[in-house]
Amino acid sequence: MTNSNIRIVSLIPSATEILATLGLADAIVGRSHECDYPPEIKNLPVCTEARFNTDESSRNIHTKVNDLLQSALSIYQIKTDVLVQLQPTHILTQDQCDVCAVSLSEVEKAVANFVSTSPKIISLQPNILEDVWADIEQVGHIFDVDSVKILENLEARVKITQQKIQGLSLNELPKVACIEWTDPLMTAANWIPELVNLAGGQSLFSVPGKPSVLLEWDALIATNPDVIIFMPCGFDLIRTRKEAELLTQRSQWQQLHANQTGRVYITDGNSFFNRPGPRLVDSLEILAEMLHPEIFDYGYKGTAWEEL
Repeated sequence: MTNSNIRIVSLIPSATEILATLGLADAIVGRSHECDYPPEIKNLPVCTEARFNTDESSRNIHTKVNDLLQSALSIYQIKTDVLVQLQPTHILTQDQCDVCAVSLSEVEKAVANFVSTSPKIISLQPNILEDVWADIEQVGHIFDVDSVKILENLEARVKITQQKIQGLSLNELPKVACIEWTDPLMTAANWIPELVNLAGGQSLFSVPGKPSVLLEWDALIATNPDVIIFMPCGFDLIRTRKEAELLTQRSQWQQLHANQTGRVYITDGNSFFNRPGPRLVDSLEILAEMLHPEIFDYGYKGTAWEEL
């Protein structure tokens, strides 16, 4: 199948970024409402919509997400009419997290309604960094694009970070809490603990490759991390600052070591940490810059992260 015959619909931002990195941006004919990178895909037809208002409070979003999941409804719905018009040959989605994208069953249901074409559904399931590399390789393989150079480049950047922190002793590796949601309080997991450790930190609370976990406020206070990083799922820097500031009003926040030493950071989690695509390497470099400013200066400060 030549590139001109390929018509890809990507229903998840990380897949869109993987396709673009592989040079397949021109083959994308439709995207999800959350796909916003690279910028040139923004004018493509949108194939999904949220079933609730994402501008609400974190607590309300959490409640609605839970209600939808319990009623076995996907959090996002597919605009089947748009899909039918686009006649894709391939649809990319994931079944890693029902909160991040249209669920696989929703896609299969929508595709079952197609008459003339039956597009190939490619579902990604990344839990750790290695899975993301495998996804890039798999997508490259499906569309006959060589991913070797791309992966070598990404892996080389990871190695550079690791080489630079090699000489650090254990007490120079700060204990880090990464906050993925503020109400209720949840810590980031999957690939995030791995990135923290690669960037010269000691990840607290979460297990690499496992889903995010709820965190008791008292546990955060008792553990007293050296560094606290906010990366709420789906929020940019401005929204993250608002969320983090709400949390700083809680009891005992002022006593936290990270707060007293000025090591509380906010990030653009939506662009970086929440997306299991090529920009996870940028996320690693961002972490390295926050955790070890004496070693790293990649220039992400001010756009990808800030001090709270």
